[in-house]
Amino acid sequence: MPNRAKFYVAIVLSAGIFALVLQLIRFQAPDPLLFGIYFLLTILASGIRLRLPTVLTTLSVNFLLILVGLVVFNRPEAVLLAVAGTVAQSLWRPRTRPDPIHVAFSACSASFAAMAAHTVFHGSLTRIMGPQNPLLLALTASAYVATNSVLIAGLLALMSRKPFCPTWYRTYFWVLPYYFAAGSTAWLLVVLGRQITWQAALVLLPLVYFVYRSHRMSLDRLEADKAHVEEIAGLHLRTIEALALAIEAKDTTTAAHLQRVRVYATEIGREMGISQKELDALQAASLLHDIGKLAVPEHIISKPGRLTPEEFEKMKIHPLVGAEILEEVKFPYPVVPIVRAHHEKWDGSGYPSGLAGAEIPIGARILAVVDCLDALSSDRQYRRALPLDQAIEIVVSESGKSFDPVVVDIMRRRYIELERLALKAGMEKEKIKLSMDVKVARGRAPATGFAESADEVSGAELDSAMDPLSSIAAATQEAQMLYELTQDLGNSLSLQEALAFVGVRMKRLIPYETIAVYIRRDEKLVPEYVSGENLRLFTSLEIPLGQGLSGWVAENNKPLLNGNPSVEAGYLNDPSKYSTLRSALAVPLNGINGMLGVMALYRAERDAFSKENLRILLAISPKVALAVENALTHRLLETSITTDYLTNLPNARSLFLSLDNEVARAQRTGSSLAVVVCDLDGFKQVNDRFGHVTGNKVLRLIANGLREHCDPLDYVARMGGDEFVMLIPGGSGEALDLKIERMRTVARLAGDSTPEPSPLSMSVGVAIFPGDGRDAEDLLAEADRRMYKSKRLRKRSTPVAVESSRVPAAML
Repeated sequence: MPNRAKFYVAIVLSAGIFALVLQLIRFQAPDPLLFGIYFLLTILASGIRLRLPTVLTTLSVNFLLILVGLVVFNRPEAVLLAVAGTVAQSLWRPRTRPDPIHVAFSACSASFAAMAAHTVFHGSLTRIMGPQNPLLLALTASAYVATNSVLIAGLLALMSRKPFCPTWYRTYFWVLPYYFAAGSTAWLLVVLGRQITWQAALVLLPLVYFVYRSHRMSLDRLEADKAHVEEIAGLHLRTIEALALAIEAKDTTTAAHLQRVRVYATEIGREMGISQKELDALQAASLLHDIGKLAVPEHIISKPGRLTPEEFEKMKIHPLVGAEILEEVKFPYPVVPIVRAHHEKWDGSGYPSGLAGAEIPIGARILAVVDCLDALSSDRQYRRALPLDQAIEIVVSESGKSFDPVVVDIMRRRYIELERLALKAGMEKEKIKLSMDVKVARGRAPATGFAESADEVSGAELDSAMDPLSSIAAATQEAQMLYELTQDLGNSLSLQEALAFVGVRMKRLIPYETIAVYIRRDEKLVPEYVSGENLRLFTSLEIPLGQGLSGWVAENNKPLLNGNPSVEAGYLNDPSKYSTLRSALAVPLNGINGMLGVMALYRAERDAFSKENLRILLAISPKVALAVENALTHRLLETSITTDYLTNLPNARSLFLSLDNEVARAQRTGSSLAVVVCDLDGFKQVNDRFGHVTGNKVLRLIANGLREHCDPLDYVARMGGDEFVMLIPGGSGEALDLKIERMRTVARLAGDSTPEPSPLSMSVGVAIFPGDGRDAEDLLAEADRRMYKSKRLRKRSTPVAVESSRVPAAML
């Protein structure tokens, strides 16, 4: 409740309680029986009330008895009757738990109303008009209703921060006929009670109840119709939001954008005083204005660079397509004109119709400003988000050119407040996650089979006009360099060497500051070769497919000319990473088995690359891709010779080479070397119970755990099966015992990871150079013998420690 409303309530409560206490002090009932009957009837009649469907108030039959009490009784009795009826009406089966402050405020309002009405009826007007004049009772009822409604409407206006007169009119004006009808009935009760008997007047009460029941049935029907209308309106809104989700499925940058634009546009529309119909249309258009993008190819929508003229022609159709889609919906408010015109500009330079000034619908003018501000202050595929202050400066600079000056002025004054409201609305609204990342296993191929992929950008389309001599010279130079590049690539199976050749030769064909070749690994692009400026920055990137510049090229398998390097996903929102490069040329590298990666060239100037550069890079990329594929295959073969395929640890062949080297190094330096042989106990039971898939998972967990506990100079390898070997230079004493204990812990944790925890442990044998052997074979054989001795002792359940030369009798 605002402070002004609290102050108002305090004044009314203080004055009302004081007045009520004064009346109670003077209370006396000349006819207690009659007052008691009216008091009881007033309380009971409070339960006979109507809940009005359009306002937060109720109508009760007790008003009829309160009016009669104002005529029949003195002021203290009438005030008590009105207060009792009002309190009973507030507490009788309320929809929500009544607030004591609101009940007290209503009681005080009723006491003021009763005093004012009693003064009107028993004042000087009675002598002039006569006590039985129906006009006098009408004035009395009017005084009661006016006093009570003015006090309550004043509170509602202060609480809602709206003007008093519209609040009073909306809440009370349309129910005034009820109060006048109640006044007429009260006049009949008073006349019958005075001319015949008051008991005879009660004959009218069944008639009153009949009228109440008839009106109640009508209001119930009205309430049901209102609920139905609200349900249809809710369905309509949910349909709009579902259409907005369809847009999000096509353009994932639109989700938060739609809700933000809706909040901004609605608040600006309210301040401009547009009608409720226009406001409803603006809200719907805020969610649906981009629905026409469903007709725009996805690679154009998500392109992380400037659009070509042909692509922009495709993009410009979305307001028209959106309007045509929404015309079929038959909205009850003008949504379609807003959607069609939301890219029109104030000076007439917009599209699709070239409207200017007031020709543009007011909703479209608002939406254009809001849409621009949101686009500037949000991350997009082609650039980073601008701070909100900078974005609003750009919008203000377009006032009178692109945008309506009135709308821009409101935005300039209120953008901080509107941003706060938009953030609050975004937190309150639960985000619906579409199943766009789910992989559907069923369905092997379409009914007509798969299409063969084709390169959409041909060299012929990219040829630039050149004079004949220049063309001949350029073609000769290009052919010579391509020949040299092919020769260099064919001379090396090393990936780094091959890419270094590419980098050197490429610079003579296409000037660049930085070259980066990203290789696809699962669903990411990892930099394999980087040379030039910002080397450390590009080397640290890991780019998910579909994100950033190179991710877009990889996912869509399309080249990109003069993209913005600063949108690469690895440092899009990291202020500590900043690139001085301003343009990029990137092409996909396609091998025999699919997309291998992306080759990207970067320069510091904007729009530094030409179509001719792209043509040359497209001509070179198949040869580079072939060299990359061959080098990766060679690397894989080399790795498989010395690396265990399952755990990615060195295999037995690599172990013997490393052990010989470590023994030779220990002999030269006079240092010790610990050879630790480990074998898993209980691993066969894991394979038997859960299968080899689970067994392989356990082996990988153990391999990763042993690798994590290695020091930089330690070496761990898989000997074969469930046997691992660690070489620990300088290993001895308590440090070695602690490391072995960690190895046992790794085995236990791996056993706990199976579907049902398995008792997995590790037998360990240790041999230390030079005490247990002078060469690699002796050390490995001694460590192996001690490991098997430890295993036999384990089976006998004899708790012992690890055997080593330091503790000869120890076994585990």
